Amino acid sequence: MTGSMGKRFVILGGGESGVGAALLAKKQGYDVFVSDTSSLKEEYRNELKIAGIDFEEGKHTESKIFDADEVMKSPGIPEKTEIVKKIRAKGIEIISEVELAYRFKGNSKIIAITGSNGKTTTTALTYHICKTAGLDCALVGNIGDSFARQVAADPKPLYVAEISSFQLDDIKTFRPDVAILTNITEDHLDRYDYSFENYIRSKFRITMNQQQDDYFIYCADDEVTMKYVNQFNIQSNQLPISMKRELPNGAFIKDGDMYVRTGQDFAQMSVFDFALKGKHNQYNTMAACVAASILDIRKEKIRDAVQNFQSLEHRMEHVATVRGVEFINDSKATNVNSTWYALESMTRPTVLILGGVDKGNDYSLIEDLVREKVKAIICLGTDNWKIHDAFSKFLSTIVNTSTAAEAVHAAFHFSDKGDVVLLSPACASFDLFKNYEDRGNQFKKAVREL
Repeated sequence: MTGSMGKRFVILGGGESGVGAALLAKKQGYDVFVSDTSSLKEEYRNELKIAGIDFEEGKHTESKIFDADEVMKSPGIPEKTEIVKKIRAKGIEIISEVELAYRFKGNSKIIAITGSNGKTTTTALTYHICKTAGLDCALVGNIGDSFARQVAADPKPLYVAEISSFQLDDIKTFRPDVAILTNITEDHLDRYDYSFENYIRSKFRITMNQQQDDYFIYCADDEVTMKYVNQFNIQSNQLPISMKRELPNGAFIKDGDMYVRTGQDFAQMSVFDFALKGKHNQYNTMAACVAASILDIRKEKIRDAVQNFQSLEHRMEHVATVRGVEFINDSKATNVNSTWYALESMTRPTVLILGGVDKGNDYSLIEDLVREKVKAIICLGTDNWKIHDAFSKFLSTIVNTSTAAEAVHAAFHFSDKGDVVLLSPACASFDLFKNYEDRGNQFKKAVREL
């Protein structure tokens, strides 16, 4: 449709992305209706009322949904939900919130970041470099405001967007100027019919609409990415990053130095200057630096930004040292791979707090690291049998707890001076907590009360 006036636009889900999309669609003259099967947060309810947007909560009224010209579904709603199946059967187009935002972004540029691990850090660092360089930009997507809300309320010439595979599933024309794919590991398979291949295809959709003057940054050391990269007809300029070999374009690390090349210019800096420690963060830093150099940000600015970047809350965050025991909050580790990275960077005996909602985890991935570094495991979840099953054959201390405070006390009990207590759960949090932030905050509160 050319004109948007009066176009009936239905949004499933009234969270941050749903409400952001509703505000933007309303502003663009759509006839908007928001439907959510649970109740809305007070702030979102008020925003919709003030904007004069029709909504319902606690149900999906089919008659109000099926007369849509187009439907936007929030990323949290799976494809196999009954209402989504019915909308598909009726042939009504379904888009994601980033697709809507893209439609109305004007001439703005987009750096979009996806991947199984490291995307939040890479997004935050890329944004930090752009801000340090004085660019007028916004941080949107899974961190910050929803992309659509930002476009509606305060449009910027540049958006740095963290985008999940669920958001990519329902794009049609979304085309980032710079796309970053950090890596691909088995995650969220419950949403992809337990097919890793489906999930991989989803991630590569970030390049789907890219043209010759766009850029695609990916990790040349990631086996899955490399196995699939040539199966997609990628039109954009490919800029790989590696620690294993020198590359003519993109970035690589050799003998403790990072080299970045996106055009004629070569930038170089020592990895010892990176504010973010750990091998996986060297990949995140390389990706962000390549993106920044595509935007022609001066080398000195990139170097400054990388040196003074503060790491994120709930991601390998130092909480406190109590009687010689250091407590680290890595609540954002919601899959096994993230926990693997956390353990890989441990240099002292570790008491590991694991558990929550398991999305089909394969704990054998961390078995070697647990054998090598972990002296006790504290389970924090309602269903911990898989953790016991995986580690009890070689670890004698595995304890069940059901609150953050219990977990912290148990961990402290089993630790000695010089040890680390690491909350890196490898699971989603919504069995005992609202979300991973809530889990991290309760953990920190319990540590401070020791």
